[in-house]
Parts: sequence; structure tokens; C-alpha cells
Amino acid sequence: MDTYDDLSPNEVNDLLRKWRENNERKSSDVVSLWMNVLQAHSNKYGNEKYVLLEQIIYAMLDCHLYGLAKGLIYVLSLEFPRSLRVMRYKAAALEAEEKYDEALNVLDVIINADETNAPARKRRVAVLKAQGLIHEAIKELADYLKKFMSDVEAWQELCELYLQVQEYSRAAFCAEELILHQPHNHLMHQRLADIRYTMGGIENMELAKTYYCQTLKLNPDNLRALLGLFLVANNLLGQYKSSGSSKRKEAWKLSQWAQSRVTAKQREAKAKLGLTDMMLSLSLAE
Repeated sequence: MDTYDDLSPNEVNDLLRKWRENNERKSSDVVSLWMNVLQAHSNKYGNEKYVLLEQIIYAMLDCHLYGLAKGLIYVLSLEFPRSLRVMRYKAAALEAEEKYDEALNVLDVIINADETNAPARKRRVAVLKAQGLIHEAIKELADYLKKFMSDVEAWQELCELYLQVQEYSRAAFCAEELILHQPHNHLMHQRLADIRYTMGGIENMELAKTYYCQTLKLNPDNLRALLGLFLVANNLLGQYKSSGSSKRKEAWKLSQWAQSRVTAKQREAKAKLGLTDMMLSLSLAE
């Protein structure tokens, strides 16, 4: 952990604000700064105090300081007795202690009070997943996406859950949705290509080939897509028996091109590794 002994309370608050803006958890540092510097000055930060306390609560839960976190949650519940946000903190504390049924009950109360509360609905999916109830988590997340169809992270999670239970056609549908939301993200095309390749069959192999090609068009350095294209092309060569077939010729050309690109990438990697080893030997010799 870094040392921040010379920082004033205002400087510490600025630092914590910077971490929040950059989505940096640094939980042990946050708890230490709260205990040693900010706790005695928390009332000096106006409305920012409550954002700060939220950061502290989650940091304490990360560090398994459940008693301290519950103390802060209790103080906030006295100040805001009907706050759904404070109830989310209670659910998070129960979830951290693996009291999953109690956490689900609290989340249900929040959702019943506000059906559009997206964070509570997503936490419910996370709790079900933590319990190993994958099919229940899938149902919950599918219901969530009926109301929040533009949530890219939710589509990604649903795709992963379907892959866990080997429902590849539904995972492919989720991957297609992700491409609609992020058409220029090469990883989205690669994911769909991987799924289609796993599903097998000529039709899926042709689709996998198309999406691997699009991946490489967006990012020519994607080695996984190159290897995937090579495997797909070789698979299609076995499917198209006729040597004069135009599709077989296309598969042959793609196979040779992908193989040459992979070989070139391997040579580049070896050359870089050799250069690194040479530089290290020179520095050691000095």
C-alpha cells in the first residue's frame, strides 16, 4: 500500500474523488485514509459526504470489514430511513457475508418499490450467479434486458451465462446484439465467430469465416482470429469435397493466407524476444 502520510484532509478527499472518477477501487488504501484522516472531518464536505461514504462502505466490504461497513450503513439509514440507495448498501453487505437469501429479500423490496431500479436488478442476477443458480440468473437477466435493451454489459453477461450452460444458439443471439451496439469492436465479431465455430456444421462454419474475416478487417493483428480463420478454412476444406468447387478454392486461399500470417506473426514475436534477450544480456554485462 502506498503511503499518504503528508496529505491534508482536503488533499485526501481530492485523491478519493480522483479514484472514483477513474473507477479505481484501491480498497485497502481507501479504508486506511478514512480511518486515519477523513473520519474526523467527514462533515466538512457537504453533499459530497454521501458519495464519499458510499466509496468507504464498498471499500470496507472489499476488505471484509463488515462490522465497520454496517455501522456506516446504520448511520445513513437513520438519516435517510426510506432511501432505496441505502437499502442497496444493506443488500451489498449481506451479499458480501454470503447471506444470499437475505440479500435477495432486500433487493426484492427495492425492485417492488421501483421496477426501473437497474442496479438492484443487476445485483439480483449477481447473487443468483454466486449461488450457482445459473438458469435462474439467465431468466432474471433476460427479464432485465426486456426493460433495459441498450445495456451492453448485460448482453455480455447473458452471452457468457448461455455459454456456461452450452446454449450456443442463444449465446450467438446475444453476440449479434453486441455487434449491433458496438459494430466497430473487433472483439464482438471474434466472439460471435468463436460461438459459430463451436456450434459446427457448414452453415455455422461459413458464418464463423465471415465474422473472423470482419474481425481481421477491423484489427489485422488479432492472432486469435487468424488462428480461428485457419481452423475454419481447414474444416470447410473437409466439407467441400469437390476440388473444382469455388467455395473449396476460397477456403484453400483463406487457409494459406491465414497460415502465412500466423507464421509471420510468430517470426515477429521470436525476433522481438531475441532482441529483448540481447538487450537484457547487454545490461547484465554492464
